[in-house]
Amino acid sequence: MVDVTSTGTGHADGSGRVAAMSALVGNTPMLEIRYRWDGHPRRIYAKYEAMNMTGSIKDRMAIHMIHCGYESGRLHPGDTIVEASSGNTGISFSGVGRALGHPVRIYIPDWMSQERIQLIRTFGAEVILVTSEEGGFLGALDRAEAYAAGHDHVFLPRQFAHASNLEAHMNSTGPEIESQLERFGHTPDAFVAGVGTGGTVMGVGRFLRRDNRSVHIHPLEPANSPTLRIGHKVGKHRIQGISDDFIPPIVDLSALDNIIDVWDGDAILMAQALCRTIGLAVGISSGANVVGAMQLVEQLGPDATVVTVLPDSNKKYLSTDLCHDEPARDDYLTPHIDLDYFNAIR
Repeated sequence: MVDVTSTGTGHADGSGRVAAMSALVGNTPMLEIRYRWDGHPRRIYAKYEAMNMTGSIKDRMAIHMIHCGYESGRLHPGDTIVEASSGNTGISFSGVGRALGHPVRIYIPDWMSQERIQLIRTFGAEVILVTSEEGGFLGALDRAEAYAAGHDHVFLPRQFAHASNLEAHMNSTGPEIESQLERFGHTPDAFVAGVGTGGTVMGVGRFLRRDNRSVHIHPLEPANSPTLRIGHKVGKHRIQGISDDFIPPIVDLSALDNIIDVWDGDAILMAQALCRTIGLAVGISSGANVVGAMQLVEQLGPDATVVTVLPDSNKKYLSTDLCHDEPARDDYLTPHIDLDYFNAIR
């Protein structure tokens, strides 16, 4: 039996400690969000991931990758966890890592929100800011690799390339979605999620499509910066956590359906509306995912069961444009939406 009180430094059984922490990660609520599109009733479904240990969906990946590290012998008690991140992953590895007694070192582009950077620091992790002149996100990845190559007792998770990232969502997020939708009386027709590492869309997609089941699986990216479509970084956007500087190695676009595009301004407006209208305090990527899910409902039909995730809360965006007036445009979706209410199950 796992001792669920065994947290703090000095404990040699890393795998057992990870199991003890599992009660803080996953089993998040499923929301049925009711709304009207130009007066017509609609619904989408979304996992409320701010309920995880450090407040984002990345906790699922962090705890699973650390568990795999212990099991494979790549990670040992006292090793330093080193990773490049645009924010939430860094926060997750910092929180989970410190709970397990590991020093943590995070490389992060310096234009990410101050809340993200400060949250990493509050967990006692070392933050190394990387400027655009130093290579931005790709520079952060290179520097993390260089540090790991030059030091002993380092665990480099490699979230963008390691299969354990998508396994986390194949083993937890996907099954939760299917089980919770059954309680609402539905089966999934489509799943959509913004691509940061790609672990969520690839892992959930792999689970929902098992045994040749027919489910649409859509990656989402900013219309301002269509990295997936172009193949490399182009343009700028304000949806932190997705569409970094490249297509992640674990993303197989041939195994996915068409890419969904969302303007960052539309994502901001939707995130603001979710908070102000129905009390869902979510971040900008959540707004993007909701806009993408609503697009799919119109494409697939009003009775389609479309699912997405709300990756984190608004608390990591207080210094960003999420907290400023955002002008609407004629081609945005949010001005056509009236949010009514949500139902929740766990």
